Amino acid sequence: MSSLDRSQKLTIAMPKGRIFEEAVHFLQQAGLQVTAELQDSRKLVIPVENAQLEFILAKPTDVPTYVEYGVADVGVVGKDVLLEEERDVYELLDLQIGYCRMMVAGMPDWKPTEAPRVATKYPKIASRYFREQGQQVEVIKLNGSVELAPMIGLADRIVDIVSTGRTLKENGLIELEHICEITTRLIANRASYRMKSGAVDDIAQKFMEVIPRSIR
Repeated sequence: MSSLDRSQKLTIAMPKGRIFEEAVHFLQQAGLQVTAELQDSRKLVIPVENAQLEFILAKPTDVPTYVEYGVADVGVVGKDVLLEEERDVYELLDLQIGYCRMMVAGMPDWKPTEAPRVATKYPKIASRYFREQGQQVEVIKLNGSVELAPMIGLADRIVDIVSTGRTLKENGLIELEHICEITTRLIANRASYRMKSGAVDDIAQKFMEVIPRSIR
């Protein structure tokens, strides 16, 4: 039987997809009876009574919002979302999954212009980065494939997450500047961290127990 604090039910917000599957795998490795059927469910709120857990499946950008406002006690979310959303949450643990890089990219023949434009899904991250570099740029928010922007002349450069770099290469772009490393994090609501400290600490410990094993 799991040592997870059964006196306190814990609600976990996470994005459905690869990160969700890896996080569930972590919990299974830790001995919690979380079934693989969760990965195929179309439900958005999924109780796991035997483990005193409840999952809220959400868009990645919404996970820190649910945690900040307390509808979820903890959440699993990428560092890129945390940096962009700037929500008031505790960052408890680096789960060391979902690794990628936040990069500035552009065409190989790119040259600085007087009024540079940068296209990105991450306007706050981009604005902050270029401000720290002492560069004034116009940031254009896009929701789709930002790689298209330099190809059609909408922007000089892009800021986006890069994993293998294959998408950039296939569209004739190259990496120009490295902004930061991105991995998946475990976050907690501030009130839940105090009021449900036993359950929050237990779930964090469960993740910590399996992170080294999953990397080896």
